[in-house]
Amino acid sequence: MSGIAGSARPGLGHGLKLQWEPAQDAHVLLFPEGMVKLNGSAGAIMSRCDGLRTVAEIVADLERAYGATGLAPDVEAFLALALQKRWLELRE
Repeated sequence: MSGIAGSARPGLGHGLKLQWEPAQDAHVLLFPEGMVKLNGSAGAIMSRCDGLRTVAEIVADLERAYGATGLAPDVEAFLALALQKRWLELRE
């Protein structure tokens, strides 16, 4: 477990922008020093991190969208990594 509360509201870190890049056929995370091309899963998670939805709501939305269950551990692991890299910050 990542230790991220289900009630936490992840949002993009300060100065970062997430956008769909047709040339890359992927979501990219833009920051002053460059950009990171996100894989499909990371893009799906990050696109839902608007600072309004809770972690629990993000997981539920992903499970509905992909017809899957048990995604919480993977989503929380990615969120922990994104927080460590300062791509996201928590708004509680």
